[in-house]
Amino acid sequence: MIALTLALAYGIWYSYSVILVALLAEFGWSRSVLAGAFSVFTLVHGAVNPVVGALCARFKPLRVTAAGGLAMGVALFADSFISTPLGLYLAFGVATAVAVAAAGWVPALVYVQRQFQQRLGLAIGIISSGVGVGMLLVVPLAQLLIDAFGWRIAFRALAVLSVLWIVPASLLLMRAPRAENRGQRPIRQKQEKPASDPITLREAARTQPFWLLLAAFFFGNVCSQTLHVHQVAHLVDHGFSAMVAATVVGVVGASSILGKTGGGWLSDRVERELVYVAGIAIMVASAFALLALGAAPTAWGAYGYAVLLGLGYSVTAALIPTMVSDRFSGAHFGSIVGVGLMGSAAGSALGPWLGGRLYDASGSYTVAFLIAAACGVIAGAAGWRARMLREC
Repeated sequence: MIALTLALAYGIWYSYSVILVALLAEFGWSRSVLAGAFSVFTLVHGAVNPVVGALCARFKPLRVTAAGGLAMGVALFADSFISTPLGLYLAFGVATAVAVAAAGWVPALVYVQRQFQQRLGLAIGIISSGVGVGMLLVVPLAQLLIDAFGWRIAFRALAVLSVLWIVPASLLLMRAPRAENRGQRPIRQKQEKPASDPITLREAARTQPFWLLLAAFFFGNVCSQTLHVHQVAHLVDHGFSAMVAATVVGVVGASSILGKTGGGWLSDRVERELVYVAGIAIMVASAFALLALGAAPTAWGAYGYAVLLGLGYSVTAALIPTMVSDRFSGAHFGSIVGVGLMGSAAGSALGPWLGGRLYDASGSYTVAFLIAAACGVIAGAAGWRARMLREC
């Protein structure tokens, strides 16, 4: 249920790549303006994550999710009336972002971190694979609705779908019995501080691992979100149809399901940071693969790129919160990971906006994708340094 809730919440997130193309065709706004709305979305999403984490400490996380699902319905319906850039920034960039954050990642992480201790990497990998399901199903669905009825109806249909699933599913799951960990015990990950003495947000912020993981959040998302937001526009620019480009996003999502569950499973058996760096390497390779499609656009090449991005980004996205839990588990985990997700949001905002800005200035995504690749390398270095500190 949690995975499907995340599929809807973050299916909205990744559907913006096809909505951007529809808004570009109807209004003719610049790509930097359109990408800027997504940047506002990610900044607001990140800014409210610590608040959502604090709410999860006070109320049941699934209650927060249910409220977020209701808010998503209202916000997405408001999105269907957008007619100006300001309206886009307020309705999608602000209102929808708050709703997605409330229904999304932080409540899911807090719930799972409380329920599963022995197989935390696998558990987080499984629920986060729901994001891949959203990319696989929700993004092509959004494109089909846009092609058949227009983007306004697409927003309204997604609004109804969000309310009908997220609210009752969250309330029903609240009544489920507490999960039990069964089976083989995983390899125990090294802890920075005993779970009996949970570290606070203030204490965490005084440690080097906290800032290294924040850097991994930030630079990793500059890389991944630049590719996610601009991939459809880049493919359409080089002769692909909008529907084919949307199916490429779906392949990214399908690959990410394997990456998140497989990466989570593997991270319970070997050091998480090793798996993380491997995922970063694959994601950086995908940036160069997307660049190569500009010179030689083929359908098989596009789907090959999608597999690389799906595997690479998904491993890193699923493992960072788990790496945070290894060091800062306890009562304050929600607030600590919420601040980490603020770094993620800042990277998610900067990368797509900068990509749009560079495209407007040069008519090409070459520099933007090269910067994305460089940021991926920096994220990998931060994760590796965090591993080295645990060896000291």
